Amino acid sequence: MVNSDNKKLLAALEANWQAEMEGHYTYTAFAKGEVDPQRRNALRGLAAAEKHHADLWARRIQELGAPPPQYVGDLSGQADSLANRVGGTDLALRRLEIDEGRDIAKYGKQLKALRDQSSIAILEEVIADEREHYQTLGNLIRSRRPLPEMPPEQAQEALDDLLATRENSQTQAAGWVGDAIYGINDGLGSIFGIVSGVSGATLGNSHFVLIAGLAGMVASALSMGSGAYLAAKSEREIFEAEFAREREAVEDNEAEAREVLSLSYQIRGLPEEDAERFVDHLAKDREQLIKALARERLTTTEEGLSKPMVSAVSGALSTAIGALIPIIPFFFMTGIPAVIVAAIVSLIAHFAVGAAKSLITIRAWWSSGFEMTWIGALEGVVTYIIGMGLGRIGGSR
Repeated sequence: MVNSDNKKLLAALEANWQAEMEGHYTYTAFAKGEVDPQRRNALRGLAAAEKHHADLWARRIQELGAPPPQYVGDLSGQADSLANRVGGTDLALRRLEIDEGRDIAKYGKQLKALRDQSSIAILEEVIADEREHYQTLGNLIRSRRPLPEMPPEQAQEALDDLLATRENSQTQAAGWVGDAIYGINDGLGSIFGIVSGVSGATLGNSHFVLIAGLAGMVASALSMGSGAYLAAKSEREIFEAEFAREREAVEDNEAEAREVLSLSYQIRGLPEEDAERFVDHLAKDREQLIKALARERLTTTEEGLSKPMVSAVSGALSTAIGALIPIIPFFFMTGIPAVIVAAIVSLIAHFAVGAAKSLITIRAWWSSGFEMTWIGALEGVVTYIIGMGLGRIGGSR
């Protein structure tokens, strides 16, 4: 019979057991699908460690008089979730890296909240392992070696050097570049479909194709521009609201805010003493403390936000440019030759836009280009056939 005093403790331990079992199944599923031997072995090691943690919690739960816990999740853990299937393995591992960091913070709070010495001993072992898991996942994702420990006075200098190196060596996906590529893609795809459909219905009558295409171009450009503006404005407003909450948190309980910031540095490999010292240095200027906490909690900075007007202009203009491409041949030609030339030009443009997407994604340019091309070709064929059918229906009346 479980004592009522132990119910709260057991609830926490069973939640820990469930989380560790889910992690075990998740890493096991990813290991089965991994083709690289080193990454596969690393994932298997993580799965085994999570199972060991679960066994520790299960044993303590039974020692407290409760029955063995029963796993209620999916046998693939989080591996088969929609977000992980769509995003791919690398994005899934980034999510797991974040989850490991959250687990460390959660277990750190339990160290202070729980009054059971046996459970605290398990927590200390699990936290040490989870910190290693966090670093292992970071290495798997970024294919880099762990950074050596350094004196705290060198930490800021090293961070500045690292950021400068990344700035110079990596292609940066500026907000307006993403809006422009997306706009060209949207304008090209939608108007190519309109041009194909009207061409099928009118057998390439340039008069009707131009009217429909130009009207669609204006509508698409205005829609994309206003949508990009509202999205960027909403993103900024959300950031400002969250930043205000972080400011409130610091003002209401600065000690807790400093603890959260210190833990976030520790899970990135900074020794506890150095993390505390660095946070103490930041806390000398409350505004700097708030900004540092916001960077850790909000995953972005004010400088990283899109500017609404820039997003609107780049989105509208790029959509208009993309929409104009399939229309151009009909300014000079008519009939089936115009349809053929428009299709060729549009498919070449689809490939170019798909290849350009590699500037802001991790895919190969040729793979992204061919994907856009076959999707555009399928869209054109389908809308042309539908247009022909509608034209015949209209002509029979």
